[in-house]
Amino acid sequence: MTTKMLWQPSADTIANARMTHFMQCLNQDKDLALANYHDLHSWSVQHSADFWRYAWDYLGVIGKPGSQVVADQDKLPGAQWFPEATLNFAENLMRYNDERIALVFRGENGTRQALSYQELHRQVALVAAHLRKLGVTKGDRVAAMMPNCCETIIAMLATTSLGAIWSSCSPDFGVQGVLDRFGQIEPKVLLTVDGYFYNGKTLDISEKTKAIRAQLPTLEHTIFVAFAELEQSLPEASADWHSIVAAHHEVPELTFVQTDFNHPLYIMFSSGTTGVPKCIVHGAGGTLLQHLKEHALHTDLKRDDVFFYFTTCGWMMWNWLVSGLAQGATLVLFDGSPFYPAPSVLWDIADQEAISVFGTSAKYLSALEKAECKPGKSHQLDDLRAILTTGSVLAPESFDYVYRDIKTDICLSSISGGTDIVSCFALGCPILPVYRGELQCRGLGLDVQIFNEAGEAVRNQKGELVCRNSFPCMPIGFWHDESGERYFNAYFARFDNTWAHGDYAELTDHDGVIIYGRSDAVLNPGGVRIGTAEIYRQVEKIDEVLESIAVGQRWQDDERVVLFVRLREGLELDQELQQQIRTIIRANATPRHVPAVIAQVHDIPRTISGKIVELAVRQVIHGEQVKNTDALANPEALQEFAERPELQE
Repeated sequence: MTTKMLWQPSADTIANARMTHFMQCLNQDKDLALANYHDLHSWSVQHSADFWRYAWDYLGVIGKPGSQVVADQDKLPGAQWFPEATLNFAENLMRYNDERIALVFRGENGTRQALSYQELHRQVALVAAHLRKLGVTKGDRVAAMMPNCCETIIAMLATTSLGAIWSSCSPDFGVQGVLDRFGQIEPKVLLTVDGYFYNGKTLDISEKTKAIRAQLPTLEHTIFVAFAELEQSLPEASADWHSIVAAHHEVPELTFVQTDFNHPLYIMFSSGTTGVPKCIVHGAGGTLLQHLKEHALHTDLKRDDVFFYFTTCGWMMWNWLVSGLAQGATLVLFDGSPFYPAPSVLWDIADQEAISVFGTSAKYLSALEKAECKPGKSHQLDDLRAILTTGSVLAPESFDYVYRDIKTDICLSSISGGTDIVSCFALGCPILPVYRGELQCRGLGLDVQIFNEAGEAVRNQKGELVCRNSFPCMPIGFWHDESGERYFNAYFARFDNTWAHGDYAELTDHDGVIIYGRSDAVLNPGGVRIGTAEIYRQVEKIDEVLESIAVGQRWQDDERVVLFVRLREGLELDQELQQQIRTIIRANATPRHVPAVIAQVHDIPRTISGKIVELAVRQVIHGEQVKNTDALANPEALQEFAERPELQE
């Protein structure tokens, strides 16, 4: 497959990149002759214990590594990285304590707040002292139902400074959605708000919080942030955030409880659309080391960068963004709708805050193009040097859009991994070119391959994205899965001694990665496997179509492709538009990709983090029950897919 090169780094960019410096140091210290990224990646996989131990020192991990790098390295699962190491996660993120700006919060309602690293230290110390007074100790769970604001990060740092375990979701989750998550992990403390802002509305969550608190029997304390400043009294048995961090308080010494490398840090949750969400437990050391590697080397994040990611606290990208503090960068937080009051709102912030690394979702870029927003013409974007995107497949046409309508000289890094590893398997590299439709590289230290059905590594063929070696940020396991059976079945049952990630993908000649969608959503008409992203990229070229969702329907002892489309307001799906959709798919994909049925819907169901849910739609069209609609942002959208006359013909 030949793909077009859209950007390549300048000689200066390559020379000054931290990835280049890392490779030079490695060559010198280890007497190697690594000439480029591909050499470096190969070495990091073949000598992964040496790589991760060297990365510990180079990336400046604060802690004691111990004498053993890994025990049972070849066991998946079962490998134990840095079994003798001790560290504290928060201490590593708070290594800077000066007047440089650490956090800038921008709210949808126009609010702006900035905190220096010094002020961040002060508030973390006060909140940690309060949590300690409440009896929070190593291993306790602190849960947060919070917007993406400074208080959430401060509370996470305070929690993890004590060796306690952090878990968060956004305030737009429903009562049952929150209970399905936090009910499993039995938190001692809950952090929450009075309300939040979205799309021009103020949403009061006081009744929701009351209902949640009543059904969390282990909950002993609530800390309450007046985020929306609604006129209501402090909930019963709650502490007021602003009184905890008041300026007149004497600041206690901030101490960092040392933990094992594999001590639980975060509990994160699968989307939960097929049942109660899995509680995925991530370790302090593995998360830290992986994030340091991805930020410093793969993103080239430095102290003078301004780093933004459009995310909520219910998506793993929040956890990933927050680790940028360890590089001393300024983090920009935004909470609200990215299209209110206008599609340009995030780009206004990019100019005003001099954002240099801008992270978002593939769906956002697609919607921005549909809205005919051209930030490159309307904004300066002088400081912007990198755009990161994840959440779903970034279509090749969206690559074109970025370079045409946002900025020509920019490193566009599509990144892919997930909540499962709270990081990336494939991502960006500042010293490599960008090819249309491809993720730039596989992550250092990760033996990522594409397997065919027989479990053989293939190139230039579609197959299962796997990782053949153990790595430090593999989850510790699932909460309350003492036997490890659920954990094993989730990732290791498919191929022997190999992590199967559940992505349908391809490895290209120049070691780029193309993602075609989730394996469990792959279509199979006539026994031919088709990634849903292959259909979406063609359909969404059509101006009338805002977005689409494709599923397989069991039909006459086979499977047929059914496509649902959401059109621009006021438009109806007629025969002419159906024919146009079929023609563009047939011309640019194959006849197998052409849907047997095309139908119009007014909304497409998605998770709260914005991912469309093919599996739920597939269940509905087959008359099956969707087990957990509380995991959806818009569960009412599913009703439109049930008992469609088009599907009964």
